[in-house]
Amino acid sequence: MEPVTLTTDRLLLRTVGPQETDAVYAICQDPDIRRWTTIPSPYLPEHARGFTEQIAPEGWADGSMFTFGVFLPTGELTGMLSLTMRSLGTAEIGFWGAKEHRGNGYTTEAALAASRWAFTRMSVDRVEWRAEVGNVASRAVAERAGFTIEGVLRSSLSNKGVLRDGWVGSLLPSDLGLPSTTPYLPGPG
Repeated sequence: MEPVTLTTDRLLLRTVGPQETDAVYAICQDPDIRRWTTIPSPYLPEHARGFTEQIAPEGWADGSMFTFGVFLPTGELTGMLSLTMRSLGTAEIGFWGAKEHRGNGYTTEAALAASRWAFTRMSVDRVEWRAEVGNVASRAVAERAGFTIEGVLRSSLSNKGVLRDGWVGSLLPSDLGLPSTTPYLPGPG
């Protein structure tokens, strides 16, 4: 699939390439990003190159992962967001924000834009969010974006060789007032 560009009132979401390698490398030196995400630690320049020049473009090409850089109109990278296809009709969202841009609502805005795109253009009927228990910043973004927190999955996330408990939540098209591609019948109660 060819990469797409999404816009919001304040942001531009587009694929990343070699021109973002240095910015990705610099942002990923943040101890919070290294702690709470599964990026390699230490995060080296070759990791950033592999991400911007291989992982992100290949995900778009084979339809397995749609990675968006989250940019201000000035062109400054504020964060990264991806939708990884997990099963038919289900995508998992992941994101991080640059330290100096946290608290502005950019990641929430980007998560909503990308989820809306997945629901309306990619036949996705469920976007799942997962984070290690304790990652309260990620959970706050998910909740502000309208995700329903569904619980804790024990020993469900592997981060740097350690299994950890994970929170899981979901966003459905109906949460955004959109139709599903497949009828949904909620359980009783």
